[in-house]
Amino acid sequence: MVAYTEYTDQELSSLLQQGDHAAFTEIYNRYWRKIFVVAHKRLGDQEEAEGIVQDLFLNLWRKRESFRLTTGFQNYFAIALKFEILDVMRKWANVSKYENELSFTYTEADESMLRSADLEELRQKIQLTISALPEKCQLVFRLKHEQGYSQKQIAEELNISEKTVEAHLAKAKKQLRGKIGGLLELILFLCF
Repeated sequence: MVAYTEYTDQELSSLLQQGDHAAFTEIYNRYWRKIFVVAHKRLGDQEEAEGIVQDLFLNLWRKRESFRLTTGFQNYFAIALKFEILDVMRKWANVSKYENELSFTYTEADESMLRSADLEELRQKIQLTISALPEKCQLVFRLKHEQGYSQKQIAEELNISEKTVEAHLAKAKKQLRGKIGGLLELILFLCF
């Protein structure tokens, strides 16, 4: 019997389409380090690079039955990695833009109101509002803001999709904005 390490990319691809776990493991072992090194070099962020590697292989496994390899896994991963890196950079650019907009949103009156506000009273109001949320929504919010989990970590911890995590966070923030007002992000930053 031929060892998986001796199979070509095309042979591994065929086995992958059949759901062969050992073929998938061989593909992972051959390429994960190369993908990680390139992602880390381009982004300068180890955690993001690890996340990209996981996402690429997870997507490959999910699409295994319809997956068709045309040239080789080296080319496939190079192209897929390029798009993943662009997505991360777009996300970073949007966050940076949002932070810049947020910094110009607050007026001196807002700052003086915050200085005079009793943070403990705000914390209590936030906790009451959070406690009134549905259980899963409350758990997602607490993991994000009290425990510092990323949305991806929350999704993995609770075995739900990242889109579901986003929906729970949006619902929680909507409720909090209704009770606290437009300075929610700044207040959350100060209170958590």
